[in-house]
Amino acid sequence: MNRRYFAAALACTVLSSPAHAQSAAAPDSADADEAIIVTAARTVLPPNALPLTIDLIDKQALEQQIAISGSIADAVATLTPSFSPTRQKLSGAGETLRGRAPLYAINGIPQSNPLRDGSRDGFTIDGFFIDRVEVIYGSNALQGIGGTGGIVNQVTVGAPKADGVSGRFLLQGTADDEFSGAGMGGKAAGLVQYKAGRFDATVGAAYEIRGIFRDGEGRPVGINLTQGETMDSKTLSLFGRFGYAVTDTMRLDLIASRYEMKGDGDYAPVAGNKAGGIPTTQTRGTPPGVPAASRTESVALSLTDPQLGGGNFVSQLFWNRTRDTFGGEPNPIASFQDPVIAPVGTLFDQSQNRSRKVGAKISYERAVPGFEALTLIAGFDALWDESEQRLIATNRAWVPPTRFRSFAPFGQANLKLFDGIVRLAGGARYEDVKISIADYHTLAANTFVACPTPPAVPTGPCGPSTYGGVDVGGGSPSFDDVLVNGGLIVEPTPGIRAYASYAEGYTVPDVGRITRAVSRTGVDIDNYLDIAPIVSNNREIGVEVKRGPLDATATYFWSTSTKGQLLIARPDGIFDVVRQRVEIEGLELNLAVRMPIDGLTLSAGYAHIEGRFDNDGDGAVDTDLDGANISPDRLNLAAAYAKGPLSARVQTQFYLARTFRGPGRDARNDFEGYNLTDAILRYQTRLGGISLAVQNLFDRQYISYASDTQRPTDNFFNFAGRGRTFTLGWDYRF
Repeated sequence: MNRRYFAAALACTVLSSPAHAQSAAAPDSADADEAIIVTAARTVLPPNALPLTIDLIDKQALEQQIAISGSIADAVATLTPSFSPTRQKLSGAGETLRGRAPLYAINGIPQSNPLRDGSRDGFTIDGFFIDRVEVIYGSNALQGIGGTGGIVNQVTVGAPKADGVSGRFLLQGTADDEFSGAGMGGKAAGLVQYKAGRFDATVGAAYEIRGIFRDGEGRPVGINLTQGETMDSKTLSLFGRFGYAVTDTMRLDLIASRYEMKGDGDYAPVAGNKAGGIPTTQTRGTPPGVPAASRTESVALSLTDPQLGGGNFVSQLFWNRTRDTFGGEPNPIASFQDPVIAPVGTLFDQSQNRSRKVGAKISYERAVPGFEALTLIAGFDALWDESEQRLIATNRAWVPPTRFRSFAPFGQANLKLFDGIVRLAGGARYEDVKISIADYHTLAANTFVACPTPPAVPTGPCGPSTYGGVDVGGGSPSFDDVLVNGGLIVEPTPGIRAYASYAEGYTVPDVGRITRAVSRTGVDIDNYLDIAPIVSNNREIGVEVKRGPLDATATYFWSTSTKGQLLIARPDGIFDVVRQRVEIEGLELNLAVRMPIDGLTLSAGYAHIEGRFDNDGDGAVDTDLDGANISPDRLNLAAAYAKGPLSARVQTQFYLARTFRGPGRDARNDFEGYNLTDAILRYQTRLGGISLAVQNLFDRQYISYASDTQRPTDNFFNFAGRGRTFTLGWDYRF
């Protein structure tokens, strides 16, 4: 892709706000967006005053997608053409937004863990407790570390508005196309709210049981023991919100949540045959160790006042803890062997990520007295994170305890000119970061586990270990940087606007993968350059038309990072980090039109993304990013109907074929492409709403994008996608 797409973007009248354009009808007027406040943008200004591509997935659209696919991550990925198709596993490794990792957040609290990314951040709360999802595209530092691809902020249910008791309940049952007992699942969820004067409380729980998945040909979908599964699992999610109105405008809120998903461990993997097109599957059995699991606990205390001194005051203290357990493998993992503990090839072990975050955020926003056209925001963020990865059977540290500390003052300005026809926006964030790691010893050196010989069971977690078994000197590397952003918005008439913007975001590389892979002596963390941060930028030009029945957007973007991060799979299936220059550019187009038939909306969305990296270190990009680092091009089509008690939606996603070019690229990893169609029908009665959702309506057989584009000789990594699946639900509000 080259700059010709910019000309195409300006020539088109369809543009890119993917999820919003496809999940809701166009607003009746340009003023319809004025009441929307995107909390992830950290301003009370409306979206049309910001030089950003922003999507809002409202409660109705979110409930539809979760009924179809079962998770928030799947819902966002389905509605957002620039998002990678999910792996349909507990792991989101390789799932990107605009070719880079998104930052998942709940009410602005980061769920991602870049120090040692376990890729479980898409599963930290049940969607039943989420009121809307805000997607901000492109690299930015609005929420601090991690937003190189964008921000996916999950906003929890609000406080009740009227005195008394209210609430809602949900019951769901899920079945595969064969209605087999093993494929059955179910979910029960409830939320009760109470308000009395200045005090209010909201409490809820959601419990879900998932059976096994079957592909389009009726085979059980393969089990990924190490990374974890959402199938054959149980999930319990708890939520609480307690608020008190200190004054008529000031509120104190305490929000707490706990989410835990545990695999049942009832099945063992069966190798497929990649060369022969046979998917990995599963059989009844008990894998070694404990099943993969994920647990997240979060507490946040906020004090807000939208009218403090004529401005908007927001403050938040938060605590977040995660514990992600990775499953074991039938064959001992080569990297975990240590002849001092047991003969090589006999030692079983499995790992667990442990992370704890404590943070604070404070900001104040107001128009300048006497010059109300200028709005200023000032704030300060602080974050402390401690992460490690341990082997739980032998209590060895695979990734040493790593401490991260960030202090970040920031300021933003938004100037309205010519009665709002033109706006100038910009700001800066100063990041002062320190990473601390004590002296440590890497896992044992030069171990080898022989691979099984039958052709149907090739390389998996066997083979040589690349770790060094060496002493590594600890240290406290630090860095600081000023991350800037700026943009111009032109809205010549209400509902039609164009903008251009530049924004920088940053993250740290997966420090855990780097530190655990040190294989030579004499390394000192203080001067180990691979710890240097990833600073990425995002430049984009967009046009929007939101008038009458039309909601259209188009955006062209390009971003670079001089020392980016690539995930490279080793023969044993474990990913290492490589630091290279990365350049990404793309075009996003979306269109939604309310048709003359009352209640009917048709929508389309398209995303084209290209990414390349510097393979030979000469400063010029020369090799395509692969399927572990970038999404395929995609076309989304949807028809939605909502009138009176009846609502329905049919949607198709076309994941387009892609060839990866460049030195060392393997043609076996080229993507063949596939398309999927989903549907949902809901009818509201006096006793609640009845819904029937169907995922993969035409029972299409396909290999998932992640499996089709990676590890071409690993027959345990040839996962088919989920076949036709039915979900029948009943929801009731009181």
